[in-house]
Amino acid sequence: MDCYITGTDTGAGKTWTTCATLRALATRGLRAAAQKPVAAGTEIRDGLEVNEDVCALGEHANVALSPQVLNPYLFKAPTAPHVAAALEGRAIDFSVVASAFQQAQSATDVLLVEGVGGWCLPFGPDGTQSDLVARLKLPVVLVAGIRLGALNHTLLTTRAIEADGARLIGWVANIVDPAYPYADATVQALADRIDAPCFGTVTWQPSTSGEIPSAIDRLAQFLAAPRTTT
Repeated sequence: MDCYITGTDTGAGKTWTTCATLRALATRGLRAAAQKPVAAGTEIRDGLEVNEDVCALGEHANVALSPQVLNPYLFKAPTAPHVAAALEGRAIDFSVVASAFQQAQSATDVLLVEGVGGWCLPFGPDGTQSDLVARLKLPVVLVAGIRLGALNHTLLTTRAIEADGARLIGWVANIVDPAYPYADATVQALADRIDAPCFGTVTWQPSTSGEIPSAIDRLAQFLAAPRTTT
């Protein structure tokens, strides 16, 4: 099953979750890759202008996607995509993203699509991130960054996903503030209020190179179901 991975906010752990899920899918013998249709913020590596998150997705996949398919739109400024695009005199064309998505699908058993920022982020004057999800016809996995303010951010995000007509198939509680003393109570409060299942809680980890957390393994098991056509 393919899915769109969104987060409650920038820094909620979308890229970490996506990379770890790719590893868990690979252990099941599945051809797995991830796309980031839109990325903003670049750095220079080996003389090339790249985005850190995009590089991580490519490194953790067991299927190599071309740069244009992995990341159709890359902008320099580390800001909202519609602002970064306007600064470069460019626009995000959903048909370009959809074409790249279809190419990636043909090479994979499971394709993850990582969003940018939070759910309601504008992609241009007439389109939002939720419009792209509708265009790709993808179910949604939400990464909830657990820290002070997580209750409000997560519940508002789940309401927005449902109001936009998308299908939330589950969520991951990611402890992004290891010093936050009320993480367990926050996760329980969310579980009591969100209809979609929680795949589990991920404690703070600096990298995806260690043991795969049980929450991520459960998510991968769920996504390992055969892809269906719509």
